[in-house]
Amino acid sequence: MNSSDRTAADLLRSALAADPARPLVTFYDDATGERVELSVATFANWVAKTANLIQSDLAAEPGDRLALLLPAHWQSAVWLLACSSAGVVADVQGDPAAADLVVSGPDTLERARACRGERVALALRPLGGRFPQPPAGFADYAVEVPSQGDRFVPFAPVDPQAPALTVGGVELTGAQLVAKAREDAEALGLVPGSRLLTGHTFDTWEGLSTGLFAPLASGGSVVLCRHLGQLGAEGLAKRVESERVTNTAV
Repeated sequence: MNSSDRTAADLLRSALAADPARPLVTFYDDATGERVELSVATFANWVAKTANLIQSDLAAEPGDRLALLLPAHWQSAVWLLACSSAGVVADVQGDPAAADLVVSGPDTLERARACRGERVALALRPLGGRFPQPPAGFADYAVEVPSQGDRFVPFAPVDPQAPALTVGGVELTGAQLVAKAREDAEALGLVPGSRLLTGHTFDTWEGLSTGLFAPLASGGSVVLCRHLGQLGAEGLAKRVESERVTNTAV
């Protein structure tokens, strides 16, 4: 990756310039059998649309705090990079009452109602499907995002020294996030082309790093598995082989 990258959004732009067609995120939900694979280009398109939603429709400004109440999921990864693109602080599993806006999955809607700002809900259905009945008081992400623009330009440049991410009580600037992701990538032995399989949740830095940031920082890709414990040892071995996994963090 580019040594001058100072934010997670910078890392994605470098990945897009280097090889837009290569896989970036392969997602499995072993409770439902869902599998989704996103190339760098497809992932970046989702990020651009989501960042436009954040900046335009939700009217979020750099420095605003977004409570991200989502599990380990490919759409969660999209929101993390969209927040970085717009300069919004992603407060992972943060207090909705203290946030400027909230993004919730289907299991945390009641908790998310404590937010007095804009509320967005994700059904987390296969293929990014919408809610059969939109939850009251929330915008349905799957309804709102398709019409957003495919290119994103922030109204103001994102400051890499400004807060970018809060998780597990630790707050990181954009530059600190990139530095930690690179350190983790080295510790995991990730190099360009590496394919990391992980089953960690997204409520810790380790989960976020293995599930997105370290593979992105190394020029690799991630096989992100939700409910991996339901797969079993034999199933895990088959997945490692079929997905050409080079490294694991489970």
